[in-house]
Amino acid sequence: MIDAVARICGICPMAYQMSVVTLMEKAFEVEVTPWIHRMRRMMYLGEWMESHYLHTHILAAPDFLQYRSAIEMAKDFPDEVKRGVRLQHLGNDILTLFGGRSVHPGGVKVGGFYRAPTHKEIKSLIPRLKEAKKDARDVVNWFAGLPFPEVEFEDLTQVALTDPDGRYPVIADYVITNKGLQIPIEQWDQYFDEFHVPQSTALHSTKDGKPYLTSPLSRLNLNFDKLPLEVQALANSTGVNFPSNNIFHSILARGIECYYAIGEILNICENYQYPERSYVDVAFKAGKAWGASEAPRGIQIDYFEFDDKGRATKIRITPPTAQNLACMEADLRQSLTKFGLDQSDDALRLHAEMVIRNYDPCISCSAHFLTLNVTRK
Repeated sequence: MIDAVARICGICPMAYQMSVVTLMEKAFEVEVTPWIHRMRRMMYLGEWMESHYLHTHILAAPDFLQYRSAIEMAKDFPDEVKRGVRLQHLGNDILTLFGGRSVHPGGVKVGGFYRAPTHKEIKSLIPRLKEAKKDARDVVNWFAGLPFPEVEFEDLTQVALTDPDGRYPVIADYVITNKGLQIPIEQWDQYFDEFHVPQSTALHSTKDGKPYLTSPLSRLNLNFDKLPLEVQALANSTGVNFPSNNIFHSILARGIECYYAIGEILNICENYQYPERSYVDVAFKAGKAWGASEAPRGIQIDYFEFDDKGRATKIRITPPTAQNLACMEADLRQSLTKFGLDQSDDALRLHAEMVIRNYDPCISCSAHFLTLNVTRK
């Protein structure tokens, strides 16, 4: 099951693996060790780095700087692109350390990990992480200088996980919104609706009949006080006031989260202890449970039921891209109207692509492809 759900996405397999492995452990009444919790956090943050730096440097930054591709942008910003790729590779290497490979890693199991990294493997990461932290600060400062469109999403509901223990959320059991809601993930269906729409094969989601945003920006907005003071200071130095309703600030939120992730991973590595065992024993049983984690793109929330042999009899997976589809559509209507519908077809298409890519969707519209049909009267 853990290997199967990873195949849903090649960029964020951890989102599916971690949400599902934690709900399986709840259903089977398995309590893992603090070491396993720390290592899962480290591995997941490695995925944030891999995904965020890929998106920001290859897909998003060219939009802000008006290039058609990262290859074009690299001609004028070679050092910035190389830096981003270098940081992305570090995230990939962290995934490989635990999972044997960075795409669909295979190291996660119910009850822990198949193997523990050695002291030598962990120690080799420390100098790279220290150098990466300097690079990550420079990335944030570069993103802060980008020309952000002045677009405030009106009356936007923002949704994220939160950790009552005071840590920035990665794997968590509570949901919060900017409207004052705080609920355990088990109450998700009481407040959020998932349904079919005629124009899409993907399910859409709303809260109180309205679109909502789950993303790095909403995560940062709603959990800003849980960031280390050093990271808060860096975010405040950018000139952007958080919380922000300008969804184009998402690229900056991703940069800030990566700076946080590198610092957190470095701290884990510097205090690493090799465990007696990298997993705990599991006895399969009938049960049901919810699981949730913060994928690079927002909340990944799932519900499974199991029979007495531990086989899944009901599976419900709700990825962040699907949750954001209604918000993307509303954002397109608002953004294109403000951009000016009298613009040329090419200009409208490029702006629409930028709006869509800003959500970093795990679908083909993260690439430059949009077919735009315009009816002019």
